[in-house]
Amino acid sequence: MASTSDRGWSRRAEPMLTERAPAKLNLALHLRRRREDGYHDLETIFAFTDFGDTLRAELADDLSLRVDGPFAGAAGQGGDNLVLRAARALAEASATSVGARLTLDKVIPVAAGLGGGSADAAATLRLLNRLWEIDWPEARLVDLAAGLGADVAACVGSRTVFGTGRGEALATLDTDWGGTPVLLVNPRVAVSTGPVFAAWDRVDLGPLDPLLDIADLRNDLAPPALTIAPVIGEVLDWLDSRAGVSLARMSGSGATCFALFDTPKACADAARDVHPGWWTVATSLV
Repeated sequence: MASTSDRGWSRRAEPMLTERAPAKLNLALHLRRRREDGYHDLETIFAFTDFGDTLRAELADDLSLRVDGPFAGAAGQGGDNLVLRAARALAEASATSVGARLTLDKVIPVAAGLGGGSADAAATLRLLNRLWEIDWPEARLVDLAAGLGADVAACVGSRTVFGTGRGEALATLDTDWGGTPVLLVNPRVAVSTGPVFAAWDRVDLGPLDPLLDIADLRNDLAPPALTIAPVIGEVLDWLDSRAGVSLARMSGSGATCFALFDTPKACADAARDVHPGWWTVATSLV
């Protein structure tokens, strides 16, 4: 493959490109077993919201990243940020010889079960695929994303899919959840994924059938997360008691919980009553 510098840069008239990084939800998550490599086999339904981070990029000689926004401090500015890891991986895999000046507006809470870092990494791949004129198909970006983290592959497409393995093996789901109002609530508690998985009792409660009603499924990480952050239970109880809620559940390893609502008005009404110390966003599924 020719290096990027050989391609003529027909798009130099576009000095800055922008890409959204939608927040991820696990509508359900069933753990099956802990593997010998330390990862867990799981089955999950990934969904995405209209709320998320924003990534911008322009051509530069080197790769650099500036993180702004309310959660910039928690996300970190260093070279181990998943955005820069994704950028370096794409540059190496595509033999790209130029860089990019990246700016991330970080509004998704960190260590919150919303896949913020994974969403940002996936957005990086999509954005630089355009900026560097690599023009890889989505499937090739997904293959690269799988090596960056379990959720990154699903975040590349940012649409509802059924994930198995570590979450990187994806199958399309034919659903009608798009536009469903959803309220995200986090008690401003960061919960690291590792300790939650470690606290799982390793009891396989059965497979996830994506054809079942979503209410008949579960998140197997909720019980261990509750032992680490009991306030998650308060959030779930509060959400479940709101008018118009069809489902209240924790996402990923927590501590963010979500509720799906029958109407936008019911979602907005609940958003106005959220505990003043909790973080919340009223949005919708895409």
